[in-house]
Amino acid sequence: MSAQNTIAFQSEAGANSDMACRAVYPDMKTLGCYTFEHAFAALHDGKASLAMIPIDNSVAGRVADIHHLLPGSNLHIIGEHFQRIDHHLLALKGTKIEDLTHVHSHVHALNQCRGIIRDLGLDPVVHADTAGAAHMISEQNDPSQGAIASQLAGEIYGLEDLRANIEDAEHNTTRFLIMAKDPLVPTANDAKVMTSFVFRVQSIPAALYKALGGFATNGVNMTKLESYIIDGSFEAAQFYAEVEGHPEDQAMQLAFKELDFFTHEIKVMGTYPAAAFRDEVG
Repeated sequence: MSAQNTIAFQSEAGANSDMACRAVYPDMKTLGCYTFEHAFAALHDGKASLAMIPIDNSVAGRVADIHHLLPGSNLHIIGEHFQRIDHHLLALKGTKIEDLTHVHSHVHALNQCRGIIRDLGLDPVVHADTAGAAHMISEQNDPSQGAIASQLAGEIYGLEDLRANIEDAEHNTTRFLIMAKDPLVPTANDAKVMTSFVFRVQSIPAALYKALGGFATNGVNMTKLESYIIDGSFEAAQFYAEVEGHPEDQAMQLAFKELDFFTHEIKVMGTYPAAAFRDEVG
């Protein structure tokens, strides 16, 4: 398997991350990895050239831990992708839906399918990931156990697709970041671009308000701001932010100058083309 033609993801074959890889890079081979750290390591170890990493979901919110892991990954964001998530109720071949008593899946998938789980009277069982749950069901000779996973997972593991599109919300969409070892920055005059960065504010009154004021006064649209505690400190949080704009734009330069005055450890994670999905739902 050529590393240059391989894209890594966290989970097993057939996961939604696997489907996102295939949607964006249909000619590349996909490489499933046990954890996000293993997916990052695949790039550093020369096993893959790209990684597809979920960052948040329109129903479940942000993906746990990923904001902690991104800054230390020593990788660069070169793109984004919005993947519509269609969950399927899967079971052993020949199983009828009334045979099921339990359903296995990732906690987010279970939460996104509460309606059908309640209506069928199934006991939800949390699994590490959706595709892994499907894989496990395929190896067990127990028609009472089902899985919530993708159609692709059902096909890979030879399972019966009992019901399709079982998610509660029609807008169920996951946003992925595409990571690489080297930056791939579009030129400043290209179509709309996004810039992702992390920073820490100084421990002074109204530091965050003052730090972000430059984006407002210079007309830079901030689309995401997430805070989280690092190193066990409750004194000041670290923030992950995303804005519309290129670092070479004058408005962005002025905004970052003001940000720098009230913060420290600013790290740009990547500047990359905005996905067309943003205009479709804007």
